[in-house]
Amino acid sequence: MEYFEDIEVGDTREYGSYTVEAEEIMEFAGQYDPQPFHTDEEAAAESFFGGLVASGWHTSAITMRLLVTGIFPDTSAMGAVGVDELRWPNPVRPGDELHVETEVLETEADYRPGVGLVRSRVETFDAEGELKQHFVSRALYGQR
Repeated sequence: MEYFEDIEVGDTREYGSYTVEAEEIMEFAGQYDPQPFHTDEEAAAESFFGGLVASGWHTSAITMRLLVTGIFPDTSAMGAVGVDELRWPNPVRPGDELHVETEVLETEADYRPGVGLVRSRVETFDAEGELKQHFVSRALYGQR
């Protein structure tokens, strides 16, 4: 089990692999972000993007899934209190295979009694290394 005290500034990790499908993009967007370039392949082809793209919020949800399955099972992670600098520099498209890379930027031992705060750079890339999402996480970890 990894606790707050085991985390050091500069630690890096890579998490998971997830392939995004067109049907999933349209289903997510239909429920949460129903813009035509997320929900309709023909309309998307005529859009600024030139084809169907995932909602940034969908990319965030996939990233969260990869982090949760990669981090939570073996750590004292207790969730997060927010993110900073959320950006989607390049769209996620059908068939993109995503993974997440993190780097610890800062730790705060006395966030709350028994709880430390870890600020980490979190980046989501496709298999070719194109950056799809960037944010700085403010995650909580239990202390020993």
